[in-house]
Amino acid sequence: MLSPDTLTHLWLHLGWPLLRLLVFLSLGLLVALFIESLNWTRKLAVVARPLTRFGHLSPITGAAFALCFFSGMAANTMLAEGYDQGRLSRRELILANLFNSLPANFLHLPTTFFIAFPLIKGAAFVYLGLTVGAAVLRTLFVALLGRMLLPAPQGTAADVDLPAAPEHPLRAALNNAAKRFKRRIRKIVKITVPIYIFFYALTEAGFFAAAERFMADHVGWLSWLTPQALSILTFQMAAEFTAGLAAAGSLMTSGAMEAREIVLVLLIGNVLSSPIRALRHQYPYYAGIFRPVLAMQLITCSQGFRALSLVVVAVVYALWS
Repeated sequence: MLSPDTLTHLWLHLGWPLLRLLVFLSLGLLVALFIESLNWTRKLAVVARPLTRFGHLSPITGAAFALCFFSGMAANTMLAEGYDQGRLSRRELILANLFNSLPANFLHLPTTFFIAFPLIKGAAFVYLGLTVGAAVLRTLFVALLGRMLLPAPQGTAADVDLPAAPEHPLRAALNNAAKRFKRRIRKIVKITVPIYIFFYALTEAGFFAAAERFMADHVGWLSWLTPQALSILTFQMAAEFTAGLAAAGSLMTSGAMEAREIVLVLLIGNVLSSPIRALRHQYPYYAGIFRPVLAMQLITCSQGFRALSLVVVAVVYALWS
C-alpha cells in the first residue's frame, strides 16, 4: 500500500499536472472547434493574409497563426482538425507548425522578460530581441518555403475549402462544437494520458536529468568560451533557464562578464537545452493532438529549424557587436 507521502508526491507531480494539462487541452479544443463552427477562421486569417497569400498557405494556417498569439494549444488543435479533415496536406501542416514560431514566442515573452531583466539588466533586451528576431526569420523563411513547395491556392483565400458563413445562431454553433469535442477529446485522452505517465516515469527514473548532465559535461567543443560562460551554460542545461540567468546576473554584477558574452552564452544554452525540454514538455500533448509519430516529426522539424535560426542570429550578433 502506498504511503501518504508517496500519494502526495504522485498527486503533486503527476496527478495535478496531468489534470491541468487535460483541462487546458480541452479548453483549447473547445475554442478551436467553436471558432470553426462560427467560421471565424476566415476573420482570424485576415491578420496573416499577406504572408499566407505569399506563401501559398491556406486560411486555416493563417487563422491558427493569429490564434497562436492567445493559445498555442488552440492553434495546434485547429491545425490538427484541418489535417484530419483533409483541408491541410502533411507538408503544409509541418510548415504551418513552423509558421507559428513568432506568435508562440510572443506568448512567453512577458514572463521571460520580467524574469531576465532584474537579473541581467539591459542584456535582457538584446537577448530577447535576438530570439524574437530569430522567430521573425523563421516565419518569413517558412512563407518563402511555402511559396516554393506548395501549390498556389485556387481562387481567393475566401474560396479555399472552408465552411460557408454560418446561418445558424450561436446555440447551433455551440452544439456543433460540443458534438465534435466529444469525439475528439476521447482520442486525445487515450493517447495523452499513457504517454504523459510514461514520460513522468522517465523523469522520476532520472533519464532526462542524466541526459542533461551528459550534455552539460560534454561541451569541450565550446572551449573557446571562458570558464565563467561555461558555468552559465552548465546551469542553463543541467537545471533550467532561470538558473542560467541567476548565474549570469551574478557574474555580470561582479564585473566578471560583459553583456555581449552573456547574451551569446544564453543563446548557445537555448539551442542546446531546448530539444530535451521540448521532448519532455511538448511531446505528451502534441502526441494527443497530432498522434505520436506525426507529433515527433513536428517537434523534430520545429526544434531543428529553431536551433538553426538561433545560430544564425548568434553568429550575426557575434560578428557585428
